[in-house]
Amino acid sequence: MRRYLPPLLEHMHFDANVAGRPVVAAFDWLHANIAAKKPDSDAPLEVVRKPWQRHVLREDGSFDFHAYTFCVLDELQTALKRRDVFVPQSWRYADPRAGLLDGAEWEATRPIICRTLGLTADPTPTLNALSAELDRTYRAVAARLPDNPAVRFETVGDKNELILSPFDKLDEPASLIDLRKKVASMLPRVDLPELILEIAARTGFTDAFTHISERTARATDLPISLCALLMAEACNTGIEPLIRGDVPALQRDRLSWVDQNYIRDDTLTAANAMLVAAQSRLALANLWGGGEVASADGMRFVVPVRTVHAGPNPKYFGIGRGVTWYNLMSNQFSGLNDITVPGTLRDSLILLAVVLEQQTELQPTQIMTDTGAYSD
Repeated sequence: MRRYLPPLLEHMHFDANVAGRPVVAAFDWLHANIAAKKPDSDAPLEVVRKPWQRHVLREDGSFDFHAYTFCVLDELQTALKRRDVFVPQSWRYADPRAGLLDGAEWEATRPIICRTLGLTADPTPTLNALSAELDRTYRAVAARLPDNPAVRFETVGDKNELILSPFDKLDEPASLIDLRKKVASMLPRVDLPELILEIAARTGFTDAFTHISERTARATDLPISLCALLMAEACNTGIEPLIRGDVPALQRDRLSWVDQNYIRDDTLTAANAMLVAAQSRLALANLWGGGEVASADGMRFVVPVRTVHAGPNPKYFGIGRGVTWYNLMSNQFSGLNDITVPGTLRDSLILLAVVLEQQTELQPTQIMTDTGAYSD
């Protein structure tokens, strides 16, 4: 830390909101006293929370400078993750409030936003209604608390903790068991390659894969090679398990040639559009919805543990040990446009604009999403 900390204090300048100001004040104090033989005694102690107090504060009232340094750095890392502290010149760690409307621009837009959300310009009535509802709910719960056997309070150390008893197990009804058996008996017993080949035969989506230079060039049994490559990519197995020397369409040279000349972003997009169109023609899909509404959300996949037998593939997981799969699901249950983004959690937050822009090229759809466009 002696080699790392001085350049950090010298070159990094942080700003903060109200919650992060004690951290920035402590960081600035470290910058002013890091080179002093005898640091000043006016160090901001508001940043020293309870877990750090026994390390930083001595019995005689003084404080440990080295422990205080690590305390400030630990709180700085936490504040950066919470976005309470930000770097003014940074894009990734910039002020999260920078994109908010303010001043005259906000006052001009405020009536439109309030009308769209069904809210009044004066927040007092809405806050009063929420406060009254919260008070009524709290009183109703508190009145039933003494007679509720599933709730109790236990003293653990110097704290009173709320203990909730687990729910009793509910046995599955016979109707559910019969339904599950009936559905399982109706599902065809086919392998994944057979399923992909059948969908290719029904929809002809492999026709969307054209040669990179000769758009009319077609090879013998090209759909078989294309389906094999798509399955290899989707299952992350590579082409090795699919190579068959006795099948020309599945030989190594053929698969490598098709992968280099036919699998591209534009052909994948066109093939996906054909699948969406085929789905929309199904009678059952039209009973589900009209295809004009879609839900946009991302799912996060991470490598949970460190082990010598497994690890994150940098091609897919980047340095963040995780990948976000972002998709638009229409009310006809078809994926309109998905994108896989490696990296950290914050990388998934920039996906919404990208995916929505690409989505408009496929099908005009009303999109519904949450603010973060992400869920575990």
